[in-house]
Amino acid sequence: MPTISDKGLRMPESPIRKLVPYAEDAKKRGAHVYHLNIGQPDIKTPQVALDAVKNNTIEILEYSRSEGSEEYRTKLANYYKGRDINIAANNIIITTGGSEALMFTLGSITDTDDEIIIPEPFYANYNGFATASGVNVVPVVSSIDNNFALPPIEDFEKLITPKTKAILICNPGNPTGYLYSKEEIKKLASIVKKHDLFLVADEVYREFAYDGAEHYSILQEEGLENHAIVVDSVSKRYSMCGARIGCMISKNKEIINTALKFAQARLSPPTFALIASEAALDTPQSYFDEVIEEYVERRDLLIDALNAIEGVIVAKPQGAFYCIAKLPVANTDDFARWLLEKFELNGETIMIAPAAGFYSSPGMGLNEVRIAYVLKKENLIKAVEILKAALKEYNA
Repeated sequence: MPTISDKGLRMPESPIRKLVPYAEDAKKRGAHVYHLNIGQPDIKTPQVALDAVKNNTIEILEYSRSEGSEEYRTKLANYYKGRDINIAANNIIITTGGSEALMFTLGSITDTDDEIIIPEPFYANYNGFATASGVNVVPVVSSIDNNFALPPIEDFEKLITPKTKAILICNPGNPTGYLYSKEEIKKLASIVKKHDLFLVADEVYREFAYDGAEHYSILQEEGLENHAIVVDSVSKRYSMCGARIGCMISKNKEIINTALKFAQARLSPPTFALIASEAALDTPQSYFDEVIEEYVERRDLLIDALNAIEGVIVAKPQGAFYCIAKLPVANTDDFARWLLEKFELNGETIMIAPAAGFYSSPGMGLNEVRIAYVLKKENLIKAVEILKAALKEYNA
């Protein structure tokens, strides 16, 4: 029998999606499942984006340009300029989601067995993208004790080797919700310039910054023109996860020219999704104001409710719509499965994402979960009530 590739065998399962069969079984037996496990907002997609597709009169669904249409990239550059990020259309390559932007980035800056330093916990798919690219993730540990702030810069420096090619951050963070300050970005800028590395920032949650804090992009930092690569996406900003449109941005022309070859190899991003994404740029600021207000209310409600459960420790997010909570259980993988297989409260249960999959260090995050507060407030209240009752029964 032919053998599966070692790379394929090493590809990690998604900690977010691997429990789906258990959730489906729970639903089949009649239980209602509250999904706290995945960042699928229940916020409506802007009508202007939906109408652009609905009212379109295209008769031939042609290939788009590999780098995305010039019209969209120009309009997107103007969006960034409105946020104090001075870039041009030729600094942007449109991708099939932020995921492809990360794959193009890794393909453009790394070779087999090169290393990328990432503060953990981090978006679980970074492990998968690294494995697919033959790259080694070198984690630098951040802690729930200080809300997952940037680890000391000395911790990064001692991990740098001749194989190190980049530092990768997610800002605001998935799964932590941590928003890096301008001072923290400047520290990272200093170290990548000192060691001639790339600084890659996944900024897909840029719009979601709370409590008066402002997002500071690595593209706003002077002197990083040859080092900075930003990954972005329409998925969360406009609640358009299914569109699968993202982009990679860099002022380094060599990076863009190299990434374009990867873009040409996959031909083009999807045409209808490009049309929707271009139209979405006309979304009024009032949409974001309302969405941010809603997420702040959800966050505050969730954090207060979690803090009221004995034995639970939770970090307060300053952005995105996730938090990491430490639970009074030994293994949240087992607990998450038990919730779906064996526990119900009034015919309802919850699906959570065990946090070990958001680490690459063995043994880390075993008693932590990521919770996405993408449900309506009344459903979040019910979900936390279920969690409280479940912990009591599980630990009994």
